[in-house]
Amino acid sequence: MSGLIGRKIGMTSIFDENGKNIPCTVIEAGPCVVTQVRTKEVDGYEALQLGFDDKNEKHSTQAAIGHFKKAGTVAKKKVVEFQFENEYKLGEVLTVDVFAEGEFVDVQGVSKGKGFQGVVKRHGFGGVGQATHGQHNRLRAPGSVGASSYPSRVFKGMRMAGRMGGDNVKVQNLRVLKVVADKNLLVIKGCIPGCKNSYVIIQK
Repeated sequence: MSGLIGRKIGMTSIFDENGKNIPCTVIEAGPCVVTQVRTKEVDGYEALQLGFDDKNEKHSTQAAIGHFKKAGTVAKKKVVEFQFENEYKLGEVLTVDVFAEGEFVDVQGVSKGKGFQGVVKRHGFGGVGQATHGQHNRLRAPGSVGASSYPSRVFKGMRMAGRMGGDNVKVQNLRVLKVVADKNLLVIKGCIPGCKNSYVIIQK
């Protein structure tokens, strides 16, 4: 397993050789610096810690500044560990070249936060016109949620209103349409979670 940290730029569409319009997402992937090398002898497992996006030193702790200085780089805003098969050394820079056009990747990000939402928007309840769950005159209310005299409580996991979005979401098997190496850009088919300029993790 290998991958990079990136930033979601936005969505666009391109035409393939048959003239079909394909929706796609543009991601700025890397460059990422190897900020730590995990080994079995020291850490009990093998992995690489990658850092992405420079951070101002005055907003960093002294411990973080010292940690990144070992790798010969400045403090980073986003740090993620990957299980790499290849051998990389501390301070090496990984670019978008680790991906190739036509291969499939998994992209993980934090979905857009939508705040506190009701059952119609959050769970797709019927609402207006369908009057689900025994409600009388409230068109978007959840309606009856109890279980009568026995067990006289609301079951755990009942679909109700609540905070929506802001979750870790991974979308799998997305095809890489283009790799623009000179600008560190990946063009990936389909949509990925998160808002513009949010961090994403791209894995092979």
